[in-house]
Amino acid sequence: MIEHNLSLEDVKLITEQALIGAGTNEENAKSVARSTVLAERDGIRSHGLMYVPIYAEHVQCGKVDGNAQPVVSSKRKGAITVDAKHGFAHPAIDAGWSALVEATKEVGIAALTIHNSYNCGVLGHHSQRIAEEGFVGLCFTHAPASIAPIGAKTAVIGTNPFGFSVPDGNGGVALSIDQSASAVAKSEILMRSRTGESIEEGWALDQNGNPTTDANEALKGSMVPSGGYKGFGVGLMVEVLASCLAGAVLSKEASPFSGTQGGPPSTGQCFIAFDPSAFSNQGFAKQINSLVDSIESQEGAHLPGSKGKRNRLETETRGVVVTDDLLVRIRTFIGT
Repeated sequence: MIEHNLSLEDVKLITEQALIGAGTNEENAKSVARSTVLAERDGIRSHGLMYVPIYAEHVQCGKVDGNAQPVVSSKRKGAITVDAKHGFAHPAIDAGWSALVEATKEVGIAALTIHNSYNCGVLGHHSQRIAEEGFVGLCFTHAPASIAPIGAKTAVIGTNPFGFSVPDGNGGVALSIDQSASAVAKSEILMRSRTGESIEEGWALDQNGNPTTDANEALKGSMVPSGGYKGFGVGLMVEVLASCLAGAVLSKEASPFSGTQGGPPSTGQCFIAFDPSAFSNQGFAKQINSLVDSIESQEGAHLPGSKGKRNRLETETRGVVVTDDLLVRIRTFIGT
């Protein structure tokens, strides 16, 4: 297998070029490219360059409007809504970002919801962005249905992750949690279906509700919720916030994020920001640092978010490794 080493700047450029070549305007392409760079930087391949051909195909087939202009509105203080207009989630989030930050500073807590949206990439990067503003960030996004209720076999909710990030008091992120309601992200199964690799036991069920290690059969069936009924409960909570509260379609009504069938997914997101100074005393950062130290000081302990930081160091030294096959697929959209 032929592989190439790319810099993060290379990743940014080819993502922008492919999306623009597929029919996306420059501003929206740059917003999506930033997300792609962050995914590759942190070693989250399933949401990095692997997704670029899918993004481009979805622009061309009409699942995503690459030229959408998001509309921001606010009916009350601390409540910001964005209509993504069936475009990419990233520019819609960018459009409402300054209003979220200002409202959080003024009110102490604010929420940003997005509807008529699409896949927002790595959810944890959005909660980390909130933390870098000095706020506690709690983010939710739903997805096309892929998880059935416990004891059933018809999918009702998506993998529905939540992201939670905490500021360290110095402009950085002390800890970051990003986990889906499923045992694994669906993109991991999609990636293995393309390489022909088997999936792990306990990840998915086939269309008859039986356990499977075949990625293709898993895509026809449903995902296994993490922790059984507890994982389904978390996914249901996310569904209410990112779909119902945001005014988006239900997961069971959303078209797939993969393939070219169906129109725009019309999914949604919900981001909540808390200003620590509005709730706790000045000891918030000290307590957080003490909490983090109590975890990191123990040999073998894993602090949520630490893997991404380690991957960043590796990316800085060896770059981003991309297969020739993927690079060819991306480049087919450049200049079209």
